[in-house]
Amino acid sequence: MKEKFMAIKRYLNKRIKLISLFLVGLLFQPLVVIGTGMRSLAQTPAAATSNVCAEISSPLTPEELADAKTAWQYFLNNYQQATGFTNSTGGYPSGTLWDMGNYLMALNAARWLNLTDQADFDNRLNKFLTNIGNLKLFEDTLPNKVYNAANGQMVDYGNNPIERGIGWSALDIGRILAAFHVLRTCHPQYNDWLKGIVAKWNVAKSLQEGQLFGATVLPDNKTLLVQEGRLGYEEYAARGYELWGFKAPKALALEPFKFVDVNKVKIPVDTRDYKATNANNYVVSESYILDGIEFGLEGVLKEYAARVFEAQKRRYESTGQLTAVTEDNLDQAPYFIYNTVYANGVAWAPITEKNEQIPQFRNISTKAAYGWRYLYPDNPYAQKVFEAVKSLKSPDNGGFYAGLYEESKQPNKSLTGNTNGLILEILYFKARGNRPLIGSNLVTFASPSGDNAAAAPSNPTPETAPTPTAPQSAPTPTAPPPAATATAKPAETNVVAVAPIPSVGKLSSRLELARPLTAVERRYAEVAWSYFRANYQPKTGLVSDRSDTKAATIWGLGDYLAALQAADTLEIISETEFDQRTRHLLAALGKLPLFAAELPTRGYDIRTLQPVDYNSKPVAEPTGFSALDIGRLLAALYNLKSYHPEYTNAVDQLLLNWSYLRVVRDGMLYSAVSVKDDTGQPSQRFNPETRLGYEEYAARAFQMWGFDVANSAIGGEYETSKVEDFNIPTQRKRANVNSSINQYTVSNPFLTYGLELGPEPQMRQFLTAMLRAQAQRYRSTGTFTASATTLIDREPYIVHSTIIGQGEPWAALGNDGKPVSDDTRMVSTAAAFAFHALFPDDEYARQLWQATTDLYNPLLGYYEGFYEKTGKTAFGFTGTTNSTILQSLLYQATNRQPLIRPIKAMNSPWWEAVERGNSGRGLPMTATAKARLVSDNTGTYWVSTDKTGTATAATSVKLDTK
Repeated sequence: MKEKFMAIKRYLNKRIKLISLFLVGLLFQPLVVIGTGMRSLAQTPAAATSNVCAEISSPLTPEELADAKTAWQYFLNNYQQATGFTNSTGGYPSGTLWDMGNYLMALNAARWLNLTDQADFDNRLNKFLTNIGNLKLFEDTLPNKVYNAANGQMVDYGNNPIERGIGWSALDIGRILAAFHVLRTCHPQYNDWLKGIVAKWNVAKSLQEGQLFGATVLPDNKTLLVQEGRLGYEEYAARGYELWGFKAPKALALEPFKFVDVNKVKIPVDTRDYKATNANNYVVSESYILDGIEFGLEGVLKEYAARVFEAQKRRYESTGQLTAVTEDNLDQAPYFIYNTVYANGVAWAPITEKNEQIPQFRNISTKAAYGWRYLYPDNPYAQKVFEAVKSLKSPDNGGFYAGLYEESKQPNKSLTGNTNGLILEILYFKARGNRPLIGSNLVTFASPSGDNAAAAPSNPTPETAPTPTAPQSAPTPTAPPPAATATAKPAETNVVAVAPIPSVGKLSSRLELARPLTAVERRYAEVAWSYFRANYQPKTGLVSDRSDTKAATIWGLGDYLAALQAADTLEIISETEFDQRTRHLLAALGKLPLFAAELPTRGYDIRTLQPVDYNSKPVAEPTGFSALDIGRLLAALYNLKSYHPEYTNAVDQLLLNWSYLRVVRDGMLYSAVSVKDDTGQPSQRFNPETRLGYEEYAARAFQMWGFDVANSAIGGEYETSKVEDFNIPTQRKRANVNSSINQYTVSNPFLTYGLELGPEPQMRQFLTAMLRAQAQRYRSTGTFTASATTLIDREPYIVHSTIIGQGEPWAALGNDGKPVSDDTRMVSTAAAFAFHALFPDDEYARQLWQATTDLYNPLLGYYEGFYEKTGKTAFGFTGTTNSTILQSLLYQATNRQPLIRPIKAMNSPWWEAVERGNSGRGLPMTATAKARLVSDNTGTYWVSTDKTGTATAATSVKLDTK
């Protein structure tokens, strides 16, 4: 029995760290504690049955459901009726707050997976909360490190009653705070009760100098506060604190750490090792898995988790030994092991708490294999290691064993709440459509600083399931739904492999720049390009619109091609990389399923090339096409031919496979959508595109290919409204066209137009008025303004920070066109860069640009921007923002010349097909471009032409002012 006591002690002590050698003074912000009185038992109101946590979008397979039942059976078998607690290990009535957090996560998962009914759930949780609320606290401050699960008494690690207790663990407190947050989100009827429990604890006492501090009792009976946590668990626990308003900025920061090479993968490792601090700095899988399924792998964490997984895969590839390592209980002495990727200077170190090597007990961890399998569901190695452990169940299906010993190939038959609780949590994560249980909106993800910010190049990122996106009505970044919202995903995703088109030969020389980039500008460009490296799908050659999805719109692919050309011209990438990516992209575009055999649809899964809707949900058939998106891609493809004529045949053949019969009608652009009629039968609707700025930009692109879309191109009369005494366009004046849909003015499309096509007189007037209105608002209120459509990191996830929207100046609108809180208004990084590029001598444009140049993650690209009111960075990444930044830098380096250059040769397959006529595909009527590049004393820009090729730009502008 003594050995078992020692095993539990090692297990419970595993997260306790000794005192930090270096402490930095940081401001301490305690939470105001509010006392609450006794409360009665909670019951679930009828309305709770519609809780979003119950929405299962990716139901478990029969095999997965059986696994969930096995994991839940562990908690049924180890339930303590008197207290509502569960045993941390099979049959042993002891547990920490970490173990209690495991059980609460398992209980919540079991409810929504229908492994238990609401009455049983309420009974269990009422008993649990009653008894945890009545626990005796260590020094009347915080829960003791360990309690007897059967009677709730404070005990030591031998489960012996101890009146005073032995201290508290800040890491364990962080774990249970995360679990409490999930409960109050999914079961709001318990919110007040949970708040009352947290209010009874002096949580602030465990926070000092911005760090997490535990308490331990010294031999002389004095209490010593010790810093807890190393890279991985420290940040995870601090996020649990943050959910309840407790800030630990130094604990959330990644430093101090360094990168070490493990199997040729750069792994982040805490520099506070055992030799320096007498505490282990192990790198294991579990902290990254917990962050992934609960908060989402945000920022550099996405990259670091991928590296930790990749190192384990490479160990298998080099040794043949399946590898999934993390800390685990053992079924024999010494009863606990840290199976590490790296610890205390040694790769693949299997150690005890005292840093003793025990390689004979290294095992394939069941919970680690489960975690990687569901975080990276399309990765072959994750599937392979999962297959090795998925049947490691006790004979009575009373739980999953901890793992499989590498050396003996025998099961590690230790049964624990940690293993089984995490498996249940992972399966609930899967059933939710791979949506994190909590999400990232309420917590902080730090970025590395100093030398760590310039880490080694990214390693291959495991493929992940698509993240559903929000509906969109214009070419905008798509948005994640709330953290608790479950959304659909395919049960399985078969990644297709697309071979690049054949070589087109040696490429022509790059466009000669008017000046080279400065060293600082080059850094900006390299950061922006990192987005397209981090979100590249190597098998298909596509890039996702947003960093947390695996879906792309046609507009987004146009952004990618534009970024690719800018990165090549600026020499951010090599000619070889440019050619390989370009040929791969062209091949993938040729394989996209078309809507009605006409044109590409609105969105695609970048792994399967199958159509998805704007929520990234797979659809059986394409759901329509966007003329605006097609225009974006046509502009990029035209410019590809201009810069590198070697791709002409491939581009033309791609476009000649499409039909334009219904996208161009009566000189205007039309988009298509599939709907169901009154009888439920599918039908198609075609509507004119009238979205201000986007229509004009797309029309110019169509004109370059010879289409007559004069009624959609820039020109004619526009209605305007006064904003800060400047006339801001709101819509065209045209009869018999409903242009009131999504009526708002943002700068995005006008800036893209200016960079690529040059600001012709009417467009220049619009852009100048927009900039001056925003500058005047800044002068009047001190509020930086760069109005654009952006992704934000909280509801409503997409916001149109308008110059004027629905008739109101500076309105913030959701993607449905309805007003949202002004707190969501954003200063767009992309808009700031573009305004500065187009107006380099404007003082406000310069100040705006300077305010955004440091809003980036060196591995993942530029953030969307910062909030107007708080200045807080919005942690999201999109291809549109990073493409715009690259194009802005190129525009400056070309001495402010339009980025799209004219093609003079007319002997290409496209124009030859147009010349032949009678194509049956809606090609242009005449083999002449309907736009050309002109220059005057105001600059160089594209204009419309008539049938004779004469320029028809508007040199005077008529505006109707409301």
